[in-house]
Amino acid sequence: MNIILESKITCSQCNLTKLETMPVDACQFFYECTYCKTILRPKKGNCCVFCSYGTVKCPPVQQQSGCCS
Repeated sequence: MNIILESKITCSQCNLTKLETMPVDACQFFYECTYCKTILRPKKGNCCVFCSYGTVKCPPVQQQSGCCS
């Protein structure tokens, strides 16, 4: 299975979309929008900002190993 490491993350306040590289060894719980400086946090039920606001889920979820286990 090929793991995708890049995800387009979209700010929930200003809708800026930016391509980011996801960490493979940790979850990213916070993300600061480079335009409006809003701090994004995971939505309820998601483990990280990429699972909440990204176009691709984080690497552990892609591997079906559970996030941040």
